[in-house]
Amino acid sequence: MRNRLTLFTLQVLVAVVLIAIWHFGSTVKVSIPALSPKPFYPLDPFFFSTPLAVFDRTFKDFYTGVIWYHLGITLLETMLAFAIGALGGVLVGFWFARKAVIAAVFDPYVKMANALPRVVLAPIFALWLGLGIWSKVALGVTLVFFIVFFNVYQGVKEVSPTLLANARMLGMSERQLMRNVFWPSALTWMFSSLHTAVGFALVGAVVGEYLGSAAGLGYRIHQAEGVFDVTGVFSGMLVLSIFVIIIDTLVSAIENRLLVWRPAPATQA
Repeated sequence: MRNRLTLFTLQVLVAVVLIAIWHFGSTVKVSIPALSPKPFYPLDPFFFSTPLAVFDRTFKDFYTGVIWYHLGITLLETMLAFAIGALGGVLVGFWFARKAVIAAVFDPYVKMANALPRVVLAPIFALWLGLGIWSKVALGVTLVFFIVFFNVYQGVKEVSPTLLANARMLGMSERQLMRNVFWPSALTWMFSSLHTAVGFALVGAVVGEYLGSAAGLGYRIHQAEGVFDVTGVFSGMLVLSIFVIIIDTLVSAIENRLLVWRPAPATQA
């Protein structure tokens, strides 16, 4: 408990230090004759805004309810992309890991698909699926799927041959092997990928909204950029960051629930 409190305190301290640097850099002028004959802001508020202005804008957006609709759209797209991409990655990852011939046949095609720039796919998805939520979901799925797929595939392949041989010697069926050997082995790898996939699902939704939509946080950020509203841009980024942390915390809670058998990590003195 004490270690968690210390860790949380240090994390908050990092945020406080960064915000303090941002605040003083954008509100306090400095004089460096070698760089400029006049006093200047190290972080020009025209380009960087100020923390107080960003927090004030964010509070007003939530208080007036302006942002709730856009936030709901983005979170819906994010959760759908995360759920579909993760489920597909888990199923295909297990299938490829258990079917060596299938994996060998499709290996170059998987690598080729993974190498495609996702930004290039966004206009194609918009053409196929329209400017509604599904084009954004499709873009997020392409980001989440491969992260989860490769981790699950590797997790199943990492099963100890000795453990597998002993389980088969004890007479375990394929179904029992899947439940008691392969699935526990893949869980750690899978949750490791899910923490990364949460951010990528949100990235897919926001990038899709940025390129073409009528609602969502990406749409609001794009609108703010169009009128050089730096405060609005940073406010949108702040909201995105907060909700990524919230979603990642939920994933961690599920992970701790399912991996109760996992030994606690060793701590340094």
